[in-house]
Amino acid sequence: MRVHEFDCFGVQAGEGNPALVIEEGNSNPGWRRAFARERGVTCVFVDPVDAQGEASSAVAVLDYVYPHARSPLCVHATLAAAQLLFERHGSGAPLAVTTAMHGQPLVLSRDGEHVFVRLERQDAPALELDTALPLRLLSAPDLVLASPPRVLSVGSPKLLLEVEDMETLYALQPDLALIHVWGKNAGVNGCYVWCRTAEGEVEGRNFNHIEPALEDSATGVAAGALTLLLGQALTVRQGRATGHACSIRTALEVDAVLVGGLVSRGVSPG
Repeated sequence: MRVHEFDCFGVQAGEGNPALVIEEGNSNPGWRRAFARERGVTCVFVDPVDAQGEASSAVAVLDYVYPHARSPLCVHATLAAAQLLFERHGSGAPLAVTTAMHGQPLVLSRDGEHVFVRLERQDAPALELDTALPLRLLSAPDLVLASPPRVLSVGSPKLLLEVEDMETLYALQPDLALIHVWGKNAGVNGCYVWCRTAEGEVEGRNFNHIEPALEDSATGVAAGALTLLLGQALTVRQGRATGHACSIRTALEVDAVLVGGLVSRGVSPG
């Protein structure tokens, strides 16, 4: 087994959201969950295509395991795996991979130190969203949203909620338990609350964990969904609340989105 550590979406090298990439790891799902819990970090296991019975141009199958659960898709872990795969295969041409849980095809590309994954627009639950629901979820009865709430997906449906400014964004203390229950019933993976900045960028926070300490430092699927909503390339800032400042870059390709950022090697944990 070979374990590699990468930092993804960092503002500069050595910063960002960490992920472990594991080659030749034990294929037992219980062992993988225990490994991720022990390391306390997002893990992505890079498996041979033939191990999953795939007949495609994919060079690998990616299995995402958080310390608390297995996941169908994790963008920052995908970028970490992409960096390793480009080291193995060279960085001249895009690489195709698939996800282990749902067999979602992904295309990886590289531009200098920045790595990108191409995500297709996905079907999202068709929900009737009144203005009262987001206020209940965010425990902010007096909040006035800056635009109507929307649910969009590039692999994990997100409820996108725009607030007026960063002061409002970082003052939020949402009802995480209610978000969890509502999301499970609605088929939506939490709330992504965002605002526009004076620099022409976007700042966001993702709420989909019951424990406040598990708030994401970077949420690539949300940045992708937001790109579809706004119909333009974005720079999305996230992580101020967690102490891990991240910068996500996106580009729009018809109904697909490129989501990526800076990826750098961390100190290998063994």
